[in-house]
Parts: sequence; C-alpha cells; structure tokens
Amino acid sequence: MLTLLLVIGIILLALWALGLITRRTLGGGLHILLVIAVILVILWLVFAIFR
Repeated sequence: MLTLLLVIGIILLALWALGLITRRTLGGGLHILLVIAVILVILWLVFAIFR
C-alpha cells in the first residue's frame, strides 16, 4: 500500500508539472492535483516512519 501511495503521488505531481509546462489552465484543477499529491506523499512518509 505504501508503494501505491507513492506512485499515485508521483503521477499526480507529474500531471501537475505537465499542466504548468503546457500553460493550459484548468482553473483550480491543477492546484487540486498538487494538494492531493502532497497529501499522498505525506501519508506515505508517515506510514513509512511508523511502520
């Protein structure tokens, strides 16, 4: 499960970065992707530390 969270977080970060590079704005969608990705990476770190 920890690896899955990390992979999802990395994919969301990559999609967010791609959205910034292409300069296509989706309104708040890009920021939502960033927030979800950061939350997933933080959860991954917390679960990895307390494992």
